[in-house]
Amino acid sequence: MADPKGFLTTGREVARTRPVAERVRDWNEVYVPGSLLPVISKQAGRCMDCGIPFCHNGCPLGNLIPEWNDYAWRGDWQAASERLHATNNFPEFTGRLCPAPCEAACVLGINQQPVTIKNVEVTIIDKAWEAGDVTPQPPERLSGKTVAVIGSGPAGLAAAQQLTRAGHTVAVYERADRIGGLLRYGIPEFKMEKRHINRRIEQMRAEGTKFRTEVEIGRDIDGAKLRGRYDAVVVAAGATESRDLPVPGRELKGVHFAMEYLPVANKVQEGDYVAPTVTAEGKHVVVIGGGDTGADCVGTAHRQGALSVTQLEIMPRPGEERPSGQPWPTFPMLYKVTSAHEEGGERVYSVSTTRFEGDEDGNVQWLHLVEVEFKDGKLEQKPGTERRIPAQLVTLAMGFTGTDRANGLVEQLGLELDARGNIARDGSYATNVPGVFVAGDAGRGQSLIVWAIAEGRSAARAVDHYLTGASTLPAPIRPTDRALTV
Repeated sequence: MADPKGFLTTGREVARTRPVAERVRDWNEVYVPGSLLPVISKQAGRCMDCGIPFCHNGCPLGNLIPEWNDYAWRGDWQAASERLHATNNFPEFTGRLCPAPCEAACVLGINQQPVTIKNVEVTIIDKAWEAGDVTPQPPERLSGKTVAVIGSGPAGLAAAQQLTRAGHTVAVYERADRIGGLLRYGIPEFKMEKRHINRRIEQMRAEGTKFRTEVEIGRDIDGAKLRGRYDAVVVAAGATESRDLPVPGRELKGVHFAMEYLPVANKVQEGDYVAPTVTAEGKHVVVIGGGDTGADCVGTAHRQGALSVTQLEIMPRPGEERPSGQPWPTFPMLYKVTSAHEEGGERVYSVSTTRFEGDEDGNVQWLHLVEVEFKDGKLEQKPGTERRIPAQLVTLAMGFTGTDRANGLVEQLGLELDARGNIARDGSYATNVPGVFVAGDAGRGQSLIVWAIAEGRSAARAVDHYLTGASTLPAPIRPTDRALTV
């Protein structure tokens, strides 16, 4: 273990963020550069010799958290990086974007503030990159087998890296113009600067992974023909079908899906556009949806100069303490104040949108809403609570309903769907089509980045076994596994 008395003598301390007035004027990450390093060793020393590390189960990747906490406390950053990479291909992604279910499962968290696991993780990997400890790991020999990976989000990248290192020739197909999936165009720059993706891609290229951008399987290449060209296919296309809001006025100009709004802002940061084609500048903005994607829209609107930002959520406001029905070590639904919420705006809970109202030119101007409450398990409107709020830009951030069906990929490959509309797979990530596997949100449904990476790694092992009859790749989870986060 680390410091035997660390959890008794040291309080929890997290990364410091830059002042709001400063950070809303740029798109850099919100944290003060280097703010963690002076305190992170002591924070890692808070890790207890708890006997049964529930954080292992809380993390879908099964990260060896007590081990790399110990190395970080001792200042052995190279060893810490090795243990971190043993279970996680991309800790610089999870260390910035994961909601840290491991911390919710921390034994110290039963009656104290849990270990700052996420902050320790990102410090370890950032120091590893700075020290040059993250290097390409090409295979010693090639297997002669070929694999196509459809989608370059965290699941697709994890599967591709694992399979490349196993000796297979892997090509990743991405329909966008850059690699990264939602990491690239769904996550704003202020949450994760895209240089972190770029250097991982360069590492993967050096290992032998091939990347094909602006190629959509189903439209540009027939799915059945792709299957015929490769020994195996991994579908990691994500759950990109946005949930819509079919209310009167939905057709008005200025009402957009979040994934129509956020990618444009990211493309400006990539240098593709001088100014976004959809912007919050000088507008009253309403974000419908209280999750992380909604918070991303809030932070983006602040940086674009919105007049006001209001975020709507149909569910009641969560409490600040763990509910009795969500006991330790489960992942609780708590009231969160993200960096975007610190920057301003208003959050309104227990409301439902009834219609949009526009001007004579067809531009949205008002959003009509009503308060709602649960009665006998049913959501009902509260009479007399109807009102309208100004809305000149509305973003729909209500989640995703499944894999994009419009491009024909599912039909061309002959894939079956499960009851939830996701691509069906068995306990080995195999679909009903021999040699075709599915990982991440495409098979699981909308979920966390840690689940995506874990499924990508596990699917890679299943593919390796299918191609060679055996595999030495690790298998963190199966699709039927239920971790403490669910």
